[in-house]
Amino acid sequence: MTFIVWLAMLGAVLLLLALSSSYLRWMPVTSSVVCLGLGVALGARGLGLVQLDMTQASVWMEHLTEVAVLFSLFFTGLKLRLPLQNRRWWAASYLAGPVMVACIAGVSALLHFGLGMAWGGAVLVAAILAPTDPVLATLVQVVDAQDSDSVRFSLSGEAGLNDGVAFPFVLLGLLLLNHPRQGWLSGWLLEDVLWAVTAGLLCGYWLGRGLGKLTLYLRLQNDDSTVSPNDYLALALIAIAYVVAEAIHGYGFLAVFAAGAGLRQAEVRTSSDPQDPAAEHLVQPVVGHQHVAPEHAVKGDIDALDSKQIAAGIMLGDMLAFGSLIERAMEVFLVTLIGVVLLDHWDSRSLIVAAVLFLLLRPLSVLLMPLPGLLNVRQRSLLGWFGIRGIGSLYYLFYALNHGLEADIARQATNLVLSVVALSIVVHGISVQPMLTRYESWKQRR
Repeated sequence: MTFIVWLAMLGAVLLLLALSSSYLRWMPVTSSVVCLGLGVALGARGLGLVQLDMTQASVWMEHLTEVAVLFSLFFTGLKLRLPLQNRRWWAASYLAGPVMVACIAGVSALLHFGLGMAWGGAVLVAAILAPTDPVLATLVQVVDAQDSDSVRFSLSGEAGLNDGVAFPFVLLGLLLLNHPRQGWLSGWLLEDVLWAVTAGLLCGYWLGRGLGKLTLYLRLQNDDSTVSPNDYLALALIAIAYVVAEAIHGYGFLAVFAAGAGLRQAEVRTSSDPQDPAAEHLVQPVVGHQHVAPEHAVKGDIDALDSKQIAAGIMLGDMLAFGSLIERAMEVFLVTLIGVVLLDHWDSRSLIVAAVLFLLLRPLSVLLMPLPGLLNVRQRSLLGWFGIRGIGSLYYLFYALNHGLEADIARQATNLVLSVVALSIVVHGISVQPMLTRYESWKQRR
């Protein structure tokens, strides 16, 4: 496969989606389902136009999926405007913590006792499949910073947190496979769980909040709030948060998500009342605002705003627009690749794993969440169903493949993960829009 073939595939898929968008919006499926089907059609068992060897591509696929998850995590954090003491954060933390651990334990038991996998491989595959996905779950996450719906906010916070929280369990599976008899458990708990999670969250949050405040201060001092390149700032903050976290042995995914949340909190501090609308909803930067006079650079009732709010509105509006473009492009490319290799790696046992995970383990653990008064039964049912698996699981799969898996375990892990992710794309992609429509109608009736 050459670069020109991959570029042609991406261009063809994007063109098809662009031309058919007016039809797809009326269909009860997401664009991910369409991309998956296109990938299957283009793959070796379809038209045979595109082929991909997972073993040979594992290194660059690890980095590509890592970049996709990093972008999605940062911009997910950027949309979450509620203060950290709000109870909706507790729901997100519970989903990313106890609910995810319960799913790992349940799937591990199923793979070991039901499918005969060794404990190390079972824990590894269960941990890879555990996190819900920030890339593919955009339809069920918060629409924007003003969206404080309990279901959407909880799912967004979960998607931001659990990609980092799942990583120590991926390492646990690798340790069980490679060092089954060594006394590493205390080190794993202290270093890979307690320290890495805490360090990632704290360093990312304070980097995001600190750089946000510094950026706004400098732009106000130099009167350049309408001309500064905000996409550069987003890229810089993603890179710095990730590198700093990894340098102190924290989890870079958690740091990048926390950096987005910290930057959003810096914006909140620009409002005299935290309940005010988000700054980017008060100030609308025009296209090409970097190249026009400041008085023509924004739309909105700017006379009612102070200079801090205008600067923050332009900064956040540019970042979110940039992030949305990157997320959609990554989603199209990576889901199409899953379709390309799906039939070569299909494992019928994934039907059992997916049924237990989607229909039993996650719904039951969500219904048992001890958060009285925050979520009713209908909302818990939605949270229990919308456990979408996707690009985050692919990253952990390729990470494991590049860290010394034996051939048999690598084959089983690859087949099960790709098959369950594909099933999630299909069943959740078909059900998301109808269920959300009914949920929104129910909220309006209330």
